[in-house]
Amino acid sequence: MANTLSASDLRKEYPTPGAPLVVLSGVSFELATGKSMAIVGPSGSGKSTLLNILGTLDRPTAGTLRIADADPFSLGAGALAAFRSRHIGFVFQDHHLLPQCTAVENVLVARLAAGPVRSQDSARAAELLGRVGLSDRMSHLPSELSGGERQRVAIARALLNRPTLLLADEPTGNLDSVAAQSVGKLLRELAVADAAMLIVVTHSAELAHTFDSRMRMSDGLLTAE
Repeated sequence: MANTLSASDLRKEYPTPGAPLVVLSGVSFELATGKSMAIVGPSGSGKSTLLNILGTLDRPTAGTLRIADADPFSLGAGALAAFRSRHIGFVFQDHHLLPQCTAVENVLVARLAAGPVRSQDSARAAELLGRVGLSDRMSHLPSELSGGERQRVAIARALLNRPTLLLADEPTGNLDSVAAQSVGKLLRELAVADAAMLIVVTHSAELAHTFDSRMRMSDGLLTAE
């Protein structure tokens, strides 16, 4: 199975009392295993809508999406949820950690949709926290971690199930410049190490220029920077 992403003429419209509201006007691109891409553009240009479609959280009005040689939108609701859990990892601007759970427990949350936590899942969570520099913070609650550390836990959680595609929506937006650089570097390194595709939506030109390719979203279209 080829771990590639192919988007072809993705369109998204919302009905209104007048003419339809067009958010995506025909987005096409491909991304290969281990490659990273940044998407920049002004607020309201369609970046988050595109990310939601790529993450199978929303369906396009038209066009096709293939992830790892599969069409996720041909699946029923249960199969689509299982596909998303297996193939897609999410990192958001807000870490969304459970405040009552430790760092390692928060990482293991990603496993729960697929069934009980296994010993290999616990070992994988510990390994990932080590890779993001938090071996000595595994038993700490989110309130005991810095903003950058909490985002590192979120990255580890997104990678627990070895996803084919890692999607990050403004992952450094709430961090200071030092923590932002560290988190950006980790995302790139871990995605390559795990042979995952990485797509990052960001307003940071500095962060965008650290990825393999840069695309700009404007008026519902995606073009190379």
